[in-house]
Order: sequence, then C-alpha cells, then structure tokens
Amino acid sequence: MTHLSVIIPVYNAEAFVKQNVQKVLAELATQSFAWEVIAVDDGSRDRSLLFLQELAKENPELRVVESKCNRGKGHAVRLGIEHAQGHYVVFNDVDLAYPVSEIFRLLAVLEKGTDIAIACRVLPESRYEISPAFFRYLYTRHVMGRFFNLLVRKLLLPGLLDTQAGLKGFRAEVAKTVFARQTLFRFSFDVEILYIAQKFGFKIEQVPIFFRYFFEETTVRFFEDTVKMVSDLCRIKLNDWRGRYSATTPCKCR
Repeated sequence: MTHLSVIIPVYNAEAFVKQNVQKVLAELATQSFAWEVIAVDDGSRDRSLLFLQELAKENPELRVVESKCNRGKGHAVRLGIEHAQGHYVVFNDVDLAYPVSEIFRLLAVLEKGTDIAIACRVLPESRYEISPAFFRYLYTRHVMGRFFNLLVRKLLLPGLLDTQAGLKGFRAEVAKTVFARQTLFRFSFDVEILYIAQKFGFKIEQVPIFFRYFFEETTVRFFEDTVKMVSDLCRIKLNDWRGRYSATTPCKCR
C-alpha cells in the first residue's frame, strides 16, 4: 500500500507550479517508502493545468485531478483526498511556504499514532524567513490572522493556536471521515474540518514548523476574506446545531 499521499491544491500558479511540484517529487524520491503526489487544479484560468499535465507524463507518481470550475482550496483538497491511496495524507500549499522537509515532520508525528498533525506557526519552536520587501504584508496578515484565530478559539476550537496554516496531515481514514462532512470550501474550510475532527474525538497534534514568505498571495483578499470567515464561523455553529456533523448524517456539498 502507498504509505504517503501528498495533495497540492493549485489555482493560477503558472509562475511557480512546475518548479515547485518538481521539488516535491525530487524530495519524495529520496524516501524508501511508497508515495504519490496528487495535484488538484481548482479551475485555474492560466496554464497551471497544462504544466501539471506535462509533468505527469514524465512522472508516474504524479496524478493530476481537474476541477472544471473554481470552488475553493477546501474543495480541491477534498478531491485530492477522494483520490488518495496512501495510509497517510498530507496537503501543502503549492507556493511551498512550508518546505517539503516539513511534510516529513508531520508524517513522523502521524506515524507515532496521532490522528491529525497540523503545522502551528505560533509555537515558540517555530521559525520563519521572510523577504525584506514583505514586512508590511506580513504584519497585516499577522494581525488579522491572530484576530481570526482568537475568535476560533473562543467560539469553536479552544486550545488550537493556529487553524489556518496550509500544511496539515491525517491518517487516511480520519481524513475521509471528516472531509465527507465538509460544507465549506474556501478559507474557513480548515476550521470546519478541525471542528468536525474534534466532534469525532480524533486526536489533533500541533507541530512546530519552519515557514517562509517571499511573495504576496494574490488569491487572498484580507478584509473581504476576514468578513466571510467570521460569517463561516457562524455557519459552522449552525451546522452543528442542525446535526450536520453527526456520524449518521454526512453533509452534502454546497
């Protein structure tokens, strides 16, 4: 059986998708276990899908899944999990803000028996590297991220310090259980997935991480997305009240 499935959601990333996926493939090739990479194109309007398909022709370990329209990162991750064959599943952002080596850090935690391992950027042991031209963007991102995480801890997930890091790992059966009940597909999907996992009693471990920022994420609109994310927190509470996260009632995708 495949030991590890790495899922990479992709949207309008033609500037770096090819070289970054090649980096993932190259580092995984150094491992002794069986692995696969699943790149999910979320309705890109540029040449991202074309570049991925070209890579897949040369690399049998790479599978490309296409979404005909843009439905959000959470939907892309879900598609990847539906296609995954690994015993463990890790998803990572295509910009590799979390280097490939950090995938193995999460995998090691999963192999010790935890159900879910999530990157946590605010743990004291975490380290980061940023471009000097990036301070203003990062400061805005940091302030708004901390505000959102405070709301998440107060309303839904006490004890989890960082729900929004783009690197998370699961035992495969756990991933399939929680993502089957997913209803949110954009920037709040991480919170919903972790909330469902908490409802099922799955063990979630926060892992210190190395991350880096070298360019602005053009698919993120801070203020608009923050308003939507707060609205999504209310939706999660309402879904829970309606019983949509129960073991006997899988959610329908919207």
